[in-house]
Amino acid sequence: MHSTISQADTLITPTTDRPDPQAAPPMAELRPYPATPLLRGASARDEEIELVWDDGERASIPLLWLRDHCPCEACRHHQTRERLIAPLNEAPESAEVGLEAGHLRLRWADGHLSQFAAGWLYQRRPAAVDASALPARQAWCEAFTPTRVAHADIFTPGGEATWLEALLRDGLVLLDGGPLADEEVSRIAERIGPQRPTNFGARFDVRSKPNPNNAAYTAIGLALHTDLPNWRQPPDIQLLYCLQNEAQGGESLFADGFQVAEALREQAPEHFRLLSELAIDFRFQDETQDIATRAPVIECDASGQVVEIRFNNWIRDTLRLPAAQMTAWYRAYHHFWTLLHSPRYQLDFALAPGQMVAFDNRRVLHGRRAFDPNTGARHLQGTYLDRDMLESRLRVLARDS
Repeated sequence: MHSTISQADTLITPTTDRPDPQAAPPMAELRPYPATPLLRGASARDEEIELVWDDGERASIPLLWLRDHCPCEACRHHQTRERLIAPLNEAPESAEVGLEAGHLRLRWADGHLSQFAAGWLYQRRPAAVDASALPARQAWCEAFTPTRVAHADIFTPGGEATWLEALLRDGLVLLDGGPLADEEVSRIAERIGPQRPTNFGARFDVRSKPNPNNAAYTAIGLALHTDLPNWRQPPDIQLLYCLQNEAQGGESLFADGFQVAEALREQAPEHFRLLSELAIDFRFQDETQDIATRAPVIECDASGQVVEIRFNNWIRDTLRLPAAQMTAWYRAYHHFWTLLHSPRYQLDFALAPGQMVAFDNRRVLHGRRAFDPNTGARHLQGTYLDRDMLESRLRVLARDS
């Protein structure tokens, strides 16, 4: 998949002027519930309510579920809308069922009244598609080209949603044409949510410096890795914003850990099993910090799907495995390393000043080629975000659209 990206490949072009950074952002206005069919029928059957909407859609909803979701102010806080009632363990004895202007009205046996909007029920009926569903993760193919969004568009709902969707789906997205402004990466990050601080701070500078405590702060080449696998919960999303890049070399490298892990599983199932089942130690130490954890290189969920990659050869600590497993583990690890660094699976390009790359740190591995600091300055600013905040922001954009 070895490919080079040019700045001219922008998929989304600016449509609005950049907003005044001093102006207060507009308050988000909660829109009324989207137009949906009203109810034309409701009847009790056993411990369920049979509902029929004007468009012919039908659903059976348990009485227990309806009582649990009563929206009245005795059951939900009038401001936060959080549930106030204790959990239920059985269905109410009965309910008097009625319709009022096409919406459901239930009078329970104890006299409590619950009223449900037809549209709210329609969106939550068992057969309904979740309108807030997030984009599914997709492993890269060999022809993968990352989505590119113009910097000005990140400040519009459509452009921001496209950027978020691509990042959640593909694990990597580019932002083009930004200003050469200090802390611009922080301004973009904080549109999404608070920056995730680590032992390197909330926002960090990537450039060579004397007495570095991390290989990123040197001019050497960096093999593909994920950041901070020594943390119990490594940062989810990394943003890297280029302010200067005049030095010779320093091209950025990326590989989709999900794609390569599946290639490993196909080529050598036993190697995949060893890396996904055997936990190893990761550890970072300097004068003030000693952060360590133990986890497998490849993490799978209960169904066997790959959900996380922890790969950083610099801070892989002493291998603590039974002696009989060590040689097999090293062979599996070397095989994974070799696949990751194969040009077939790598994406490489030089970040231009004003360009930002964002990627899923628990999936996409990143690195760079060596550069010569004597030929020009190279300065990137970076920060991390929690994936939860990206998902939250995308749901808010979908809700307000």
